[in-house]
Amino acid sequence: MKPFEYSRAQDPAGAVALLAERPDAAFLAGGTNLVDHMKLAIAAPALLVDVSRALPDRVEDLPDGGLRIGAGVRNADLAADMRVRTRYPALSQALLSGASGQLRNLATTGGNLMQRTRCSYFRDPTTPCNKREPGAGCSALEGYTRYHAILGASKSCVATHPSDMAVALLAFDAVVQVEGAAGARSIALADLHRLPGDAPDRDTTLAHGELITAVDLPALPMAARSAYRKARDRASYAFALVSVAVAVAVEDDGTIGDVRIAFGGVAHQPWRATRAEDALRGQPATDAAFRAAAHAELSAATPLRDNAFKVPMATGVLVATLRDLTEARR
Repeated sequence: MKPFEYSRAQDPAGAVALLAERPDAAFLAGGTNLVDHMKLAIAAPALLVDVSRALPDRVEDLPDGGLRIGAGVRNADLAADMRVRTRYPALSQALLSGASGQLRNLATTGGNLMQRTRCSYFRDPTTPCNKREPGAGCSALEGYTRYHAILGASKSCVATHPSDMAVALLAFDAVVQVEGAAGARSIALADLHRLPGDAPDRDTTLAHGELITAVDLPALPMAARSAYRKARDRASYAFALVSVAVAVAVEDDGTIGDVRIAFGGVAHQPWRATRAEDALRGQPATDAAFRAAAHAELSAATPLRDNAFKVPMATGVLVATLRDLTEARR
C-alpha cells in the first residue's frame, strides 16, 4: 500500500471542501471496498478524507410515510431496523444476503452504493482492464465470464455491479441525496450508476467530490408486498449470479397493479426491469404472465460464452418471487 495523507471531516460540507481541490483524494467511510483495493494497489489515493463521523447515521420517518436513511447507517443496523423489516422487507433481505456479519457491521449505506463495479480481472493488476486503465482492453471478453453481464454491457467492460442493497433500493424508487461543491442535489437511484459504454472507469454519475449524505425511500402502496431472492454459487458470502427485488400489489380482481422489479448480477449497474413491469400491469397473477414478463425483459440479453444460463436462471428467480408474493391474493 502506498503512503497517503489522512484527514477526518466533521460534517459533509467540510468533507466536500477537502476534496474540492484534490483530484487525488477519496472519501473513506467503512472502507470495506476501498481499503481492499488500496492493498491490491488498484486504488492509490494520496489523501483519504474520513467521513465516518460526518454523515448522518440514523433512519428517520418522512412525512409521506417513507424513510430517510443516513449515508452513515451501517448495513447491519439498516437490516435490523423494524421499519425497514416491516415496510421494505426486500431491503432487509438484500442486506442480510450481501456479506458476512463483520462486513455488515462496518459497511455504510453510502459506501455500499459507491463500491466499484468489478470482476476478478479488475482485481488482478497483471491483466489488462479498462476499468483500471482506460484503453488497456478487457480481459474478461476472452476469459472466464460466468459472473459477467448479459444486459447493457459493451466491448469495453462486461463486469456486473456487486451490491445487493442497491438492487432493492432501485426497486423501491429510492432517491439519493448528494452534497457537492456546487451545493446539494437529489438523484434518482436509477440515474446514479452508469452502464460502461466506452468509459467503464466511471461507475457513477457523481462528480469528483460529491458525497452521498442520505437515501430516501418513498412510501409504497398499502397493498404492496416485497421480497429479495438471490441465486449464487454458495449459500453465503458470494456475489449474485442473478438476484431480483420485487414489490408488487394485486388488485381485488386478481390482476397485477403496482409492480417494481430490479435485477442484480446481470449488468454493470443494478438493472430496473421496466419492460417486465409494463408487461405485468393489468395481467392476471399467473406463472404464464410472470414468464411472459421475464421474456419481455430478457429477450435483449446477449450472454457470453460461460453465462448463457443466466437467462433461464433470471426467469426462474423472477417467476418464483412473483409467485410467492402473489399467491395469497389469487
